[in-house]
Amino acid sequence: MKIQIINGPNLNLLGKREPGVYGSMSFEEYLKELRGHYPDVQLDYYQSNVEGELINKIHEVGFDYDGIILNAGAYTHTSVALHDAIRAVKTPVIEVHISNVHKREEFRHKSMISSACMGVICGFGMASYRLAVEALKGDGC
Repeated sequence: MKIQIINGPNLNLLGKREPGVYGSMSFEEYLKELRGHYPDVQLDYYQSNVEGELINKIHEVGFDYDGIILNAGAYTHTSVALHDAIRAVKTPVIEVHISNVHKREEFRHKSMISSACMGVICGFGMASYRLAVEALKGDGC
């Protein structure tokens, strides 16, 4: 099984950025743990602060991978282009957020991409990614 994890803007600063919201672990540290938990799954990782690069990555893997886990960061709330990219590919996409966006600022309550995704997982910290892997594997959460 091949799963592509895609993180959007400012998520390269995990571990440094607002640790009270996002925790103190970098994504690279967490990815080692996640890969150790799923040795039978190829977990590829990509991060960009640029919307077009995220779209290009979705197009690149969206016909060959078994799943995409997408944390689009702030683009979640603004990007019709990401919504359209998700709809354009056949690979199922799960929208993930580390924080519970519904407990945060009002502008974070609306997702432009949710309706194009297989499902949404938010508010479980970095474990949100593990829950998305479980959903894509079909093993339940």
